[in-house]
Amino acid sequence: MDRKLRAARLATFAYFTLNGVLLGMWITQIPDVERRAGISHAVLGGLLLLLAAGAFVGMRVVGPLADRFGSRVVVPAGAALCSAALVLPGLAAGTWTLGAALFVFGVGNGCLDVSMNTHAVQVEHALRRPVMSAFHATFSLGGVLAALAGARALGAGWSPAQTLGTAAVVGLVVTGLAAPALLPPEPRPAVEPGDRSGSGGRGRAATPARIWAMAVLAFAMMLAEGVANDWSVLHLSSVLGASAPTAALAYGAFATTMTIGRFLTDRVAARVGDVAVLRYGGGVAALGLLVAALSPWTGLALAGWAVFGAGLSGCVPQLFSAAGHADHSSAGANVSRVAGLGYLGMLAGPAVIGWLTHFVPLNLALLLPVACCVAAASAAGILKRGQAAGQEPEAPDAAARPEGPKAGRRS
Repeated sequence: MDRKLRAARLATFAYFTLNGVLLGMWITQIPDVERRAGISHAVLGGLLLLLAAGAFVGMRVVGPLADRFGSRVVVPAGAALCSAALVLPGLAAGTWTLGAALFVFGVGNGCLDVSMNTHAVQVEHALRRPVMSAFHATFSLGGVLAALAGARALGAGWSPAQTLGTAAVVGLVVTGLAAPALLPPEPRPAVEPGDRSGSGGRGRAATPARIWAMAVLAFAMMLAEGVANDWSVLHLSSVLGASAPTAALAYGAFATTMTIGRFLTDRVAARVGDVAVLRYGGGVAALGLLVAALSPWTGLALAGWAVFGAGLSGCVPQLFSAAGHADHSSAGANVSRVAGLGYLGMLAGPAVIGWLTHFVPLNLALLLPVACCVAAASAAGILKRGQAAGQEPEAPDAAARPEGPKAGRRS
């Protein structure tokens, strides 16, 4: 690995970590921000939808911009916007100002999310081996760092404005330091006369259907992840009667195996391919959650949540990576489609489970994400390079990835 590529990889790790830190710092300040704004839990829940809406808008807007101007321009811009906007919720003093602040912060987060994933695809393409899951693992570590820093700030009596303002300044500094190491845009393929596809003579008619299929799978897998984030602790406490400290271990077990799994997945994907990672990962996740949902014992349920996290860990990064590699001239737009729909799944999952609990017990409602994991595992073949059986792989990936699974082929 040459020096420039190594620096670009480290810079990408920095941006993923920064994204996790910025989101985590906001989460640690939610109770104080709610009190400062003088709003109820119900109002806060509605305002959080504005953050989600802003993120979705940012994701859809930044994808084409990354394709046009390159990640080297768009990633620092998104990181700067996300960092600067972080302080806004800490300054909000009412419902409307908090809603506006969360929307702007959401836009910045969406821009950073898609642009850094697009650059991660470019780094992966240059390295000729899978690295996407490790990037996503450092996002999780950023959340851990934020939890520790946020707790320290709360213990010191800092206000939300002080805490979020300090994090914003740190974010801007990291953005400026990491930006020069990002890779320049890849050269676009030459466009043949009369070719209106913009892809150098390669027809792109089949690509959108395949990308949208990946987006649906991302929706299913991130729905399952969202359920773990919001319902794992409640499952142990309300269904199995576990104490509060024991119930908290459910999310801890899930998050720990998720993070460890993401650090290990790239090596596995390099050997067996991304199809196998999604197929068997989805199957393992379904089995783990099924055990957790149906277990009458707390210890077995905890083990089930841990297995669920391990199985789920590598699935979404493979979908992002495959979308970005499907057509390098439209990598940003494709990643934005998959990430955007996946993000909606993460938001929808907890809400759908809550609605289902009006009709069935919580442990039975958890069978919905089990079904999502099974469906994703069954449809894992969509990640194959060819659009149909016997069709030639797409040119950029065929050129960029040498034959043989040990050399990093992702099929």
